Amino acid sequence: MITYKELGLVNSKDLFAKAVKGGYAIPAFNFNNLEQLQAIIGACVETKSPVILQVSSGARKYANQTLLKHLAKGAVDYAHELGFDIPIVLHLDHGDTLELCKSCIESGFSSVMIDGSHHPYEKNVELTAQVVEYAHKYDVSVEGELGVLAGIEDEVSSEVTHYTKPEEVEDFVKKTGVDSLAISIGTSHGANKFTPAQCTRNADGILVPPPLRFDILEECEKRIPGFPIVLHGASSVPADLVKIINGNGGKLKDAVGIPEEQLRRAAASAVCKVNIDSDGRLAMTAAVRKAFNDNPAEFDPRKYLGPARDSLKELYKHKIVNVLGSVGKA
Repeated sequence: MITYKELGLVNSKDLFAKAVKGGYAIPAFNFNNLEQLQAIIGACVETKSPVILQVSSGARKYANQTLLKHLAKGAVDYAHELGFDIPIVLHLDHGDTLELCKSCIESGFSSVMIDGSHHPYEKNVELTAQVVEYAHKYDVSVEGELGVLAGIEDEVSSEVTHYTKPEEVEDFVKKTGVDSLAISIGTSHGANKFTPAQCTRNADGILVPPPLRFDILEECEKRIPGFPIVLHGASSVPADLVKIINGNGGKLKDAVGIPEEQLRRAAASAVCKVNIDSDGRLAMTAAVRKAFNDNPAEFDPRKYLGPARDSLKELYKHKIVNVLGSVGKA
């Protein structure tokens, strides 16, 4: 077993306490490979933002759990090399079993999510409490979830949204001992978060998604005041990136995300962690497609993954400064 402290990582407790008090959210960026990690650390160092490096179960299999441990340590050293030691959390995104959470804790993760939201309420409570009991032995933070997000991302999928029931949050937090809680207020996984039938069209014919349920968020805040709340599925699916992808051979139809002004409002509340994955995938895909279209004879991976990394870095800097408000909070 290796502990996260040996890797130079931190857990999320102090970061969340400061974020709730300061009215901003910590960026939680998913990564699967070296270029994504370089972009995340570069963006966060330049903006002096703390960061949560998120790894899904699928990403852990893809990258290899042994390599991930060393990549996390490398991220800490890379930030130092760039000139600013930002707080870095390594977090399991959507863990679904106690065994997976244990394995991650034992390989250096400083935070884990146990997603029992697909279980009946009492089973969710039981499973989450088991993970909390184990994780807290090693000072590892635990995120739970109440409510189900629609959409598909990695190995997580649901056809419909089940909004969080505010009347359950206080009981859930008390019985499980979780350190943060992911709630469902209308965000959704993936790049196609909503069907056209769920949206309206503005004067320019662009799809506009239904607004987030801030009434649910506010009621949750009243019931668990000051408690760290998490938003999943919070990508905005920028229209300019979708346009670049489709203009260079892609076929993304009716891709629509969460408006950034709504995310800014959420980040100013008790929402202290915002997950962003799909926007990063779009930024990289747009850059790679354009690179291949502009230079069809290119076969050096550095010549298309380099621009993808640079595009991702700029996207994340924008999110930190203009959406989450975590600039300078490291």
